[in-house]
Amino acid sequence: MVSNHQSHLDPVLVGLAIDRRMSYLARDSLFFFPLSWIIRSVGAVPLDREGGGLAGLKESLRRLKRQEMLLVFPEGTRSRDGEVADFKPGFCALARRSKITLLTVAIDGAYQAWPRTSRFPHFGTVHVHIGEPMSAAEIAAFPTDEELVAEVQRRVRQGHAAARKGLERATGGG
Repeated sequence: MVSNHQSHLDPVLVGLAIDRRMSYLARDSLFFFPLSWIIRSVGAVPLDREGGGLAGLKESLRRLKRQEMLLVFPEGTRSRDGEVADFKPGFCALARRSKITLLTVAIDGAYQAWPRTSRFPHFGTVHVHIGEPMSAAEIAAFPTDEELVAEVQRRVRQGHAAARKGLERATGGG
């Protein structure tokens, strides 16, 4: 699964929207956070972003080969403004090497519920939009990582727009 990243709530919100157990990639510095036991209990894979992340990528590939579900946030960090930022290509190697089906997910409202500038979450409405799956054959049809990133990012942004419309309907806006 590939998703935009709005807040610390995202792994839980996506997990609630899926009926399978999943783990997710998380930067290794979060594993030293006072609540690191929560991160470990949900099967998060630590990713050393400064050192290339090889150990985290190898563990991710092992889990994908066992047909476990893995959530990746290719923006690399939480949103600064609630919008979908540019994706990094790290997920491409995982998708191509494991020959998995890729599922795009878009979240809207989590930024308002827990922006990165706030210590604690607030009440709010959050929408999670799950896109159409991309088969291994569809993924392989993109000859370069740049093209695959562009397509996955397009799908997530399209889902984000759909989630935002749902949020506007739910709150009486737009």
